[in-house]
Amino acid sequence: MREPNNPLHLDTLLLHGDVGDDVSIVPPIYYSATFRAEDASAFAEMANTPRHSRYYTRYGNPVHDRVAAILAQLEGTDTALLTGAGMGAISTAVLALVSAGDHVVAQTRHYMSTTKLFDEVLPRFGVTVTLVEQTNVEAIAAAIQDNTRLIMLETPANPTLQLTDLSAIADIAKQNGILTIADNTLASPVNQQPHHLGIDIVVHSATKYLGGHHDITAGVICCNHELGEKIWSMHTTLGSVLSPMDAWLLLRGLRTLSVRVERINQNALALANWLAVHPLIESVYYPGLTSHPQHELAKRQMSGFGAVIAFAVKGGYQETSQFVSNVKLATHAVSLGGVDSLLVHTAAMWSGTMNEEQMKAANIPPNFVRMSVGLEHIQDLQADLDRALRLSQPQ
Repeated sequence: MREPNNPLHLDTLLLHGDVGDDVSIVPPIYYSATFRAEDASAFAEMANTPRHSRYYTRYGNPVHDRVAAILAQLEGTDTALLTGAGMGAISTAVLALVSAGDHVVAQTRHYMSTTKLFDEVLPRFGVTVTLVEQTNVEAIAAAIQDNTRLIMLETPANPTLQLTDLSAIADIAKQNGILTIADNTLASPVNQQPHHLGIDIVVHSATKYLGGHHDITAGVICCNHELGEKIWSMHTTLGSVLSPMDAWLLLRGLRTLSVRVERINQNALALANWLAVHPLIESVYYPGLTSHPQHELAKRQMSGFGAVIAFAVKGGYQETSQFVSNVKLATHAVSLGGVDSLLVHTAAMWSGTMNEEQMKAANIPPNFVRMSVGLEHIQDLQADLDRALRLSQPQ
């Protein structure tokens, strides 16, 4: 796939899209908090140049520059900024763009820490938030107020896999002079590019697909230069800094992003189709299935449907808990988008931050499971899940 306005195909971009002044094939890790200036004049220039990569690592680092160069091209933006975690990216971007008295429109379904930001943090600083059903474009438009400054989107949403019509919301926002942010974590830039659909700012938890090996936490913010400078200024204040080592690991993960996501897409779609006809599964939610209520939208704005499948096990909480415990190949752990499959009992995972009524409102039943499909052989995954499902049922 050749990216819009980019002369390189995706596979080549991931290998050659970064720039560096070193001669090694594998870039060095600049594991230094601070950098030497040759004289007072050079120091003054370093200190007063935004995002200087050789002044102080909270401001920037040569390894950050190389990773950001690839990520900006992946999302089709002018620039990218790295943070120490996905929530570092989301919180930094949002806090850079709103002030007391402003209003934000967000979805009723977001990653749970994003929801906390809107429910608990922003109101403390005089920012009001209206949560709207993401599948209802008209409702999002109706929620806009005179003081609305930002619309926050996440598609597919975690963990229900509902979709937001990015082009439609981007058009509404531009007509009203409102900025938009889209969390593109569950899709990855291989499968979906919100900026090309009109979204202003794209954020990722780079812990997921971009790193791809469950060995780092990282975040990324992709946007134009003007917004990038404003968000970077907030970033230096909040200090969600990505270490040089983690930036280097992220760069290494990016080299194989396209081939990993291609295989993950294939595995997840095959597994979703298999689960959809399994006698011990009540329902399956995956944008790539024709049964998904927004499948046509998924085909329109996504080129692949990602790793995450949500499904309901026949029975209740106890049977689902037993099923998860019986699974051997997929690791019982949070996160997604890595080389190996992960599985969580969603109701159990979210019970610490949501009560039963909130989970009902979020369409998270007690028998709900979220699976991130990895690179294992599809027949091995099917055999393992089938065995676990049969063991979970009363004998």
